[in-house]
Amino acid sequence: MRRDGRLFDLGFGLVTVLAGIVLYAPLVAVSALSFFQIVRLRGKLSFAPFSLEPYLRLVENGDILSALATTLVVALVTTAASVVLAVLFAFYFVSARKSLGLAMQSLIFLPFLLPPIITGLSLLIFFRELEIARGILTIVVGHVVFVVPVVYRTILVRLQFLGRSLTEASLDLGASRWQTLTLVLLPQLKPALIAGGLLAFAMSFDETLITLFLAGSETTLPIRLWGMMRVGFVPEINALATLIFVFTAAVTLAIGLIQQRAANRAL
Repeated sequence: MRRDGRLFDLGFGLVTVLAGIVLYAPLVAVSALSFFQIVRLRGKLSFAPFSLEPYLRLVENGDILSALATTLVVALVTTAASVVLAVLFAFYFVSARKSLGLAMQSLIFLPFLLPPIITGLSLLIFFRELEIARGILTIVVGHVVFVVPVVYRTILVRLQFLGRSLTEASLDLGASRWQTLTLVLLPQLKPALIAGGLLAFAMSFDETLITLFLAGSETTLPIRLWGMMRVGFVPEINALATLIFVFTAAVTLAIGLIQQRAANRAL
C-alpha cells in the first residue's frame, strides 16, 4: 500500500510539474527575451547582452504612456463602482427574501458567465441604440458589468460568515442601522473589500475583449499591446507583456495574503 501511495504521489507530482512548465514556460520566455534579444550572427542565432533598452523605449513612448493613463483611470473608476455596487447587492441578498435574492444574483452572474464576446457585443448594441458614443464611460460600464460578480461573491462570503448575530447585537445595544453599518459591519468586511477591490483592479487592468467593443477612439494598455502584436513582434512587446504579468502577479499575491490574514484572524 505504501509503495502504491508513493507511486501515486510521484505520478501526481510529475503531472503537476509538467502542467507548471506548460503554463509558465511561455511567460518565462517572454520575460527573458525582454532582457536578452535574439540576434543572428553569421547565420547562427545567439543572445545579445543583457539590456534594459526595451523598457526605456516604453517610458519614452507617448502612446504607451497615454494608454497606461487611460487604463489606470478606467481601472480605478471600475474598482470604486464595483465595490460600492457589490456591497449593496450583498446586503440586499442577505436581507431580502430568498427568491428575490436568487433572482438578483442570477442577473449579476449572467454577464460574467457568458463569453466575453457576447457580453461586449450586447453592450455595444445597447449603447448604440441609446446613441451613447463609445469612450471611457462605456469602457467603465462594460468592466463594471464584468467585474461586479467576482467582487460581489468575495464580499458576500465574508458577510455570510459574520452572520446576523453581529448586526442584531449592535441594534440591541442601541446603535442605529447607519452606525451598525459604518462602525460594525464595514470594519469587519475590510479584508473582503480590499481583496475584492484589488481583484477588480487587476481584472479591469487586463480586460481586452470587452474593451475592444466599447473603446471607440480610446486605447487602453491591453489594446495597445494587441495593436503592437499585429504589426510585428518587437522587444518592446516582450517588455510590456512582462510588466503587465508582474503587476498582475503582485496584485494576485496581495489578494492571497489579505485573505490568509483574514482567515487567521477568524481562527
